[in-house]
Amino acid sequence: MSAHRGAFIDLRPFTVSRAFTRMWVGSTLAGLGGQLTLVAVMLHMYALTESTFAVSMIAVAGLIPMVIAGLYGGMLADAFDRRTVALLAAIVTFGSTIVLAALAWSGHTTEASLYILSVINSAANSIVMATRAAIVPRLIPRDLLPAASALQGITVGIMVMAGPALGGVLVALTDYAWTYTIDVALMSFLFLGLWTLPHLPPEGETVKPGLRALADGWTFIRSSPNIRMQYIMDIIAMTFGNPVALFPAVGAVILGGGSVTVGILTASIAAGAFLCSIFSGSLGRVRWQGVGIARSILVFGAATTLFGGVLLLAHFEAFSPGTIDDTHANIVLIVLACVFLAIAGAADNVSAIFRNTMMQAAVPDSMRGRLQGVFTVVVTGGPRLGALYMGTLATIGAIWVPPLLGGLVIIVLIATLLRASASFRAYDARDPKP
Repeated sequence: MSAHRGAFIDLRPFTVSRAFTRMWVGSTLAGLGGQLTLVAVMLHMYALTESTFAVSMIAVAGLIPMVIAGLYGGMLADAFDRRTVALLAAIVTFGSTIVLAALAWSGHTTEASLYILSVINSAANSIVMATRAAIVPRLIPRDLLPAASALQGITVGIMVMAGPALGGVLVALTDYAWTYTIDVALMSFLFLGLWTLPHLPPEGETVKPGLRALADGWTFIRSSPNIRMQYIMDIIAMTFGNPVALFPAVGAVILGGGSVTVGILTASIAAGAFLCSIFSGSLGRVRWQGVGIARSILVFGAATTLFGGVLLLAHFEAFSPGTIDDTHANIVLIVLACVFLAIAGAADNVSAIFRNTMMQAAVPDSMRGRLQGVFTVVVTGGPRLGALYMGTLATIGAIWVPPLLGGLVIIVLIATLLRASASFRAYDARDPKP
């Protein structure tokens, strides 16, 4: 197969696997709906409580159930047909969204219901994500895995760029019930992508879900320094550099614009990831992917610090004249904040492409479900720890403190870890070693 030489995204995974294409389309549309609900739930909770901490606790409440579901879902993916596992988990996610919409239409939504349904949704979705990622290397050849990961960046870009902006506008123009209902409609496409997959039982020796399977996965991680290091680096980045929980307060009292600003800020992160993926053709030729991960996270940390600096400027009268509320916004600082968030999104996407490729190329199929389960826990759990960090520090301090300080922490820790890990610096995509 000829190598892709252009700067634009490599679309060959679509041409070599119709099953991958259908799964990608279904996941993208379902993910778009999920982002509508994510923003709507955050705004709904803020409307009920007027508390940034309460908003951040939506993510924190789902952390432990999500960790358990991700780990157990990975074991299921290594023991049973992966198509069946993904379909069953998707049904649970679909059901929780239907209940959320029904409560909103009936006017019986409470803080507790938002927490409970968000927990169920995130737990089931972590199983879908882990299983789906373990499926990808069975559908396309190894040399196209970076391209498949870049296409995932397109998915994330569409989801988070269009979803939050549309979610903010829908909530502002209609109400929460309509937003949740649209998610229900879009999520139905996920079943199309999963239902049409071939049967995909795991290859090699299978182990029933349980302590032995979990222990085998843990043993593999302990003997895999490169996989372990990318987990650690991603947790650091997402814990100290994920300011999404601050956005409702930023839109309400710091930069103004209310729910529309929340949607625009969130979409800016995805816009960076989307543009990065569009011009990702050269990333498939990068050999030293460990160094690539670390350097992209360093850029991510710098952009996060600069975003915190923008929020700090908003406290000075010279940079924030006039009234700030839901209908009066500081356009200049919003644009500046969006630029830095877009840079952060692009840098995170580069890291994600290399991390996904490393996971799918270096881990054997018999272990891939469990490792993808851990990977999903890291990818989705890190932002929840970040929500706790951001919400707590903003509550006891100021809104600008957690992103500014967090970005600096990321830079220091990642630079130190890269310098200390010779194996990670030497990771070669042509000879992938976990």
